[in-house]
Amino acid sequence: MEKDTIDNLFDDLKGQFDINEPNKDHELRFLSKLKANDVASKESNKTSGFNWKPFLAIAASLVICFSVFMTLQNEPEVLDLASVSPELSETQDFFTATIRNELNKLDKERSPLTEQIITDALEQIELLENEYLKLKTDLTESGKDQRVIYAMISNFQDRIDILNTVLEQIETIKELKINTDEPKNTI
Repeated sequence: MEKDTIDNLFDDLKGQFDINEPNKDHELRFLSKLKANDVASKESNKTSGFNWKPFLAIAASLVICFSVFMTLQNEPEVLDLASVSPELSETQDFFTATIRNELNKLDKERSPLTEQIITDALEQIELLENEYLKLKTDLTESGKDQRVIYAMISNFQDRIDILNTVLEQIETIKELKINTDEPKNTI
């Protein structure tokens, strides 16, 4: 079917094709024009002199590298307790391990009765963590001021206190549930 369509196309275009042979020196004129263009392009390359492109690329790369280096140099490292002294590093490790353990205990105590208390406690913990991030910035800006260090330690203690209080409340709720669920034996 395609062959019929192609044949029909050529039949319709019959007599419209240029089938005359070009003049004798057509090829020579064509080659001379190509050579003329080739010579002109080589002359333009020679007259431009020195090629600046590689040097411009290298200069641009150096400028970019220098600006990245300067940007990284200007950003101060944010300090935390571990960066102040080895003792405070141990203190920070102790507090973070304790908080992690308390959070694991809290997760194990999840139930429909305790869900709201746990959610509220986690929101308070998140607020204290955000405050701790601000304290880290303050520590960096203040040059390891003792007041900021005490505030950071206090922040850790507050988080542990919240977790302990919530665990105590959960234990109270569990005891109340056990006491109310026990059948009353009266004589």
